[in-house]
Amino acid sequence: MTIESFTPEYSAAAWKDLRGRIQRTRWPDVVPDSDWDYGADTSFVRDICSYWAEEFDWESELARSRVVPHFKFSSAAGHIHFIHVRGKGPNPIPLILTHGWPGSYLEMLKLIPILSDPAAHGGVPEDSFDVVVPSLPGFGYSAKPGRGMNVFAVSDLWVELMAELGYERFAAQGGDIGAGVTTALGLRHAHRLLGIHLNFIPGSYRPHLAAGEAPSAEERTALEAMVQWADQHGAYAHVQRTTPLTAAYALNDSPVGLAAWILEKFYRWSDCKGDLLSRFTRDELLSNVTLYWMTQTIYSSFRIYFEGARAPLTLGAGERVAVPCAIARFPKEIFFSPRSWVERGYAVERWTEMPRGGHFAAWEEPGLLADDLRSFFRQFR
Repeated sequence: MTIESFTPEYSAAAWKDLRGRIQRTRWPDVVPDSDWDYGADTSFVRDICSYWAEEFDWESELARSRVVPHFKFSSAAGHIHFIHVRGKGPNPIPLILTHGWPGSYLEMLKLIPILSDPAAHGGVPEDSFDVVVPSLPGFGYSAKPGRGMNVFAVSDLWVELMAELGYERFAAQGGDIGAGVTTALGLRHAHRLLGIHLNFIPGSYRPHLAAGEAPSAEERTALEAMVQWADQHGAYAHVQRTTPLTAAYALNDSPVGLAAWILEKFYRWSDCKGDLLSRFTRDELLSNVTLYWMTQTIYSSFRIYFEGARAPLTLGAGERVAVPCAIARFPKEIFFSPRSWVERGYAVERWTEMPRGGHFAAWEEPGLLADDLRSFFRQFR
C-alpha cells in the first residue's frame, strides 16, 4: 500500500471532443409548457449545454480544484483518489467525508476550508479537523472496481487509507451513499471511530425487530412514504441497481444525455424551489458532470447500486451501530426516517433539524453542516 501525490490533468483533445459531441446533439421533441413534468426540462438542458460547449472553462475549473492537495492511495482493491487537508489548530480531529451519487469530491470543496481552518471562517482554531475526502471506487479519479464493491467493502478501504495516513482513530461523515459507507464503518470498525455524522439515512437501512415487534404508526407512515417516493421518483435507482450497463451505453456516449440524467437529480433533490441556478452556479453543476464525462465513470458509479442491492444495511439480531452518532436532517432531503426508527439501530446522541437545505448538504449549506460537525465532535477533543 502506497500514497503518492496526484494532479488532475487537463486534456485539450478530450475537451475538443466533448464540445463537438454537444454541438452534434440530436434533440428530442418538445411538449409545450411541460417544464420538468416529463423529466429534465428541455429549455434548461439546451441552455446549460450551450453554455457548456461555448463558455464553460474546464481547464480553469480543474485549476481551482487543485488548490487543495490531491493524492492516490494504492491498495489491493485498486487505487483511490483522495484529498487530504491538515487542520490549522491544536490537535485537529481526523475526519473522513464520503460523497454520494450523482456527486463527487467536488461536493466537499466548500466544506473543506471551513472544517480545516475554522478560525478563518468564524470559528475557533480548537475546532479544526484534518479533512480526508476520498472519491468512491468507480467515481472520479478512483479505480473502477469489479464485483462486490458495496458500502461494506468501501468501509474496509477507508480504514486502510486512514491507517496509511497515520490515523488509528477518526471521525466519519456522509450523506447518500456516503451515509451507507459511514454506517458500515460504524458497524464493522467501531473500535476505529470516535463517532459518525449523517445527513441521510440509507434507503436500505432496516433495524432488527424482535419477534412480535412491529413499527410504530409514525414509522409505518414513513416507510410507506419511502415506497411512494421510490414509485414516483426512483426509476433511476431501479435501473442502476438492476441493469446499469444498458443505460450506460447511451450516457457514456452522449454528454447531453449524461447532463440530463445527473442534473435532474440536482433539481429534484436540492432546496432550489424550482430554480436550480439559485442553488448552484452553471460552473459548479457542469464541473461535476464534466468529471463524470472525462473519467468515463457513469457506469462504474452505477455499479455501487447493483452491489448495494445484494448487501443491504439490514441489521440482524444484536446488531447496532454503537458508536456515538449525530444526525442532521435537512428539510428538502428526498426522504427521512423518524428519529425513533433511526434510534432502533444507531446510538443517536444529537439530532439537528436544519432550517434549509436538501440532499447535497455539503454543497448547499456547508456552513450549517460544518457548525453541526464542530458541535458534535467537540466532546471528543
